[in-house]
Amino acid sequence: MHETCDAEIESLGARPNFPVRLGIIGGGQLARMTAIAALPLGVDVVVLERNPHSPAARLSPDCIVGDWADRETLLKFASRCDVITLENEFVDASALTALEQSGHAVFPTAASIALTQDKLTQKQALHRARLNVPEFARVSSPEEIAAAAQRFGWPLLLKTRRNGYDGKGNFTLRSGADVEAGWRALGGGQNELMSEAFFPFTKELATIVTRGRDGTATVYPVVETIQRDHVCHVIKAPADIPAELAERATRTALRAVEAVGGVGSFGVEMFLTAAGELAVNELAPRVHNSGHYTIEACECSQFENHVRAVMGWPLGSPRLIAPAAVMLNLLGTCKAPGRPGRWRAALAAPGAHVHLYGKAVSSAGRKMGHVTALGNSVAEAFARAERAAREIRFEDHP
Repeated sequence: MHETCDAEIESLGARPNFPVRLGIIGGGQLARMTAIAALPLGVDVVVLERNPHSPAARLSPDCIVGDWADRETLLKFASRCDVITLENEFVDASALTALEQSGHAVFPTAASIALTQDKLTQKQALHRARLNVPEFARVSSPEEIAAAAQRFGWPLLLKTRRNGYDGKGNFTLRSGADVEAGWRALGGGQNELMSEAFFPFTKELATIVTRGRDGTATVYPVVETIQRDHVCHVIKAPADIPAELAERATRTALRAVEAVGGVGSFGVEMFLTAAGELAVNELAPRVHNSGHYTIEACECSQFENHVRAVMGWPLGSPRLIAPAAVMLNLLGTCKAPGRPGRWRAALAAPGAHVHLYGKAVSSAGRKMGHVTALGNSVAEAFARAERAAREIRFEDHP
């Protein structure tokens, strides 16, 4: 059978248009959900991940186990792909540049990743685009941190410029007495750091912007994000804000992604003050936790639109198909097996959609899955999602 198929392919005189192969660097839950969205579009997925048992590797028969920091491994991976994307911003931009120089299509581009993976250069790019951001400064010693505090006041945020997420790589300095502790905690002297003025927000907002290769873009509804211990816990869609403010946040998010030349789905996190002032907090150059609700709640999810964008295809509609949606993250509470001991009752909760990421091990604060529910109001959707979420426990079990 395979010989017949091969003969038919050879008779075409050229490589067939399908399957198209999308390479994803990283194999976590974001890659897993991107792969799920890619398959119905006739796109085969190739995953590069250090962990052979990663969530995405279980979906992809073509998984390369290796270190994306190794150039030879990256080139081997790229040779099996038509287009390359990534599920995180931790791949060094210089490695992506090498792929581009070898003739491989990489989206987001190496230039875009170079601007966004370093929080200082990201803030500088947003500032150059005349977008409102919290005041910031480069710091390379405890003395420079103290000088930044004199300029911005207390409290002061100290951040690693790279590889921080879910509160990791952040330290809040309440007074000068905290400077040395913060410097040591974030590896000052080994890691590059920056300081940032505390922004007096009353709500945290976010949206997903998907931008195509040709510059066309679509923006998802603005949502409210609720954090617990620096980790996203709840997403409420749409955010309970005036229409004028939602439109302003939409324009701000689009300008932010344009400022870094983004291609694909980008998460844009924003702060909102009681007086209605908006500031861009951070950009994530990838599909984002604040957009997981779009799988069930929107006509075209952030994941499908990401695939469409990086492949150079038309974008789908981000319109909500219900008045409201709520997503709850399922977070581990202790060291335990990755499959929950309790979860089946959650499937009986009306209107709830359960997503388990297939991680081998749970730990405190680790994202193990999520639940989304739709409703006629955010309150109704929240009640449905919470009913299912409380039935799921990641804990030691027989």
